[in-house]
Amino acid sequence: MATASSFAAMFISSAIAACFAEVCTIPLDTAKVRLQLQKKTAAGSAVTGGMLGTMKSIAREEGVAALWKGIVPGLHRQCLYGGLRIGLYEPVKALFVFVGDAALLNKILAALTTGIIAIVIANPTDLVKVRLQADGKATAVKRHYSGALNAYATIIRQEGIGALWTGLGPNMARNALINAAELASYDQFKQMFLNLPGFSDNVYTHLLAGLGAGIFAVCIGSPVDVVKSRMMGDSTYRSTIDCFVKTLKNDGPAAFYKGFIANFCRVGSWNVIMFLTLEQDDVQSAQHDSVE
Repeated sequence: MATASSFAAMFISSAIAACFAEVCTIPLDTAKVRLQLQKKTAAGSAVTGGMLGTMKSIAREEGVAALWKGIVPGLHRQCLYGGLRIGLYEPVKALFVFVGDAALLNKILAALTTGIIAIVIANPTDLVKVRLQADGKATAVKRHYSGALNAYATIIRQEGIGALWTGLGPNMARNALINAAELASYDQFKQMFLNLPGFSDNVYTHLLAGLGAGIFAVCIGSPVDVVKSRMMGDSTYRSTIDCFVKTLKNDGPAAFYKGFIANFCRVGSWNVIMFLTLEQDDVQSAQHDSVE
């Protein structure tokens, strides 16, 4: 059973690793959000330039720094969401294991649970991040927030404090699914690799397991990720179902995988960076404890 001190250590290590991965990959995330928010034009086709085209367009029209829009609330999010979902994973997983080792189902249930708990707390940071990323020259609805703190204050003043939890439904679904896909599959991939000849608990194994976790996460979570981004970026949707139905009706089923390449590049690289950083923190902590 995890102790309070071990939870605190894992929370801090997870938050640091998640923040480092966020800084490295947020340009991909900004491109993903812009692509997900694109809708069909009057001519019947969506205006898109793909991941690289979107990034080039943002850099050319708004400046390179615009690719890091939302980094401040992004770091807020990773401190809360990243720290909680990973820090709580082992103790929650232990609660689902009654006899023997943790099975895949136990890992999935634990990751679903920690993903929901973490995003309920962190949803306001996610909302502000998406709105800052979405606010560009070509965006239909411009909010012109001057920064993260101004965005929090403006949303509360103009829309009420409850508006900070806009899109919570699809965000819970998205993060529960992605958290399960990431943590459970990383845990399972790592265990599988370690049982194979020639593999050991090293950087190569962590890299492969992290990449596998990223592939699972983006394939499973993309549809709810699109709905989440659209609800947070466009306040005209009345509910999750309304957003889903209108997206399907107006843009077709393929719209739920808009920004897939950007999402895959972002989530895959994010997982590799985050898990490699986290594993190295664990190694250093273990070495420190052995010296003491």
